[in-house]
Amino acid sequence: MIRVKERGLMIKTAPKTRAGFRTLVLPSWAVEMLRLRPPGRPDQTVFCSALGGLRDRDNALGDLRNALNAAGFEWVTSHTFRRTVATLMDQSGLTARAAADQLGHSHPSLTQDVYYGRRIAKTGAADVLEVFG
Repeated sequence: MIRVKERGLMIKTAPKTRAGFRTLVLPSWAVEMLRLRPPGRPDQTVFCSALGGLRDRDNALGDLRNALNAAGFEWVTSHTFRRTVATLMDQSGLTARAAADQLGHSHPSLTQDVYYGRRIAKTGAADVLEVFG
């Protein structure tokens, strides 16, 4: 979604990188939630305006911020959700490539450097070094 001067909101025809062209497999609860939405046009976005049109990113982020604040989650940002997905995939033993594909990163190293959790107490090093004891 982009705002073009003197034309308004438009859907971008292509993502920033080839990795942006992807099909996401969603958890069953998310699929069910989307199915419960009123039927719309095939090209309708998931997060549309009240009238069913395109929704400005800044307005959506403002509404999300208000909802999170009201729920007592002032520390949560929209990026917290992406970071949580990457961390859960990492903790589940999925590869950095799988997480990068889910998040739309061309390179798994970006996912590892930016999104994977740090300060993990159980790294596995003690088990590996146990043979020297």
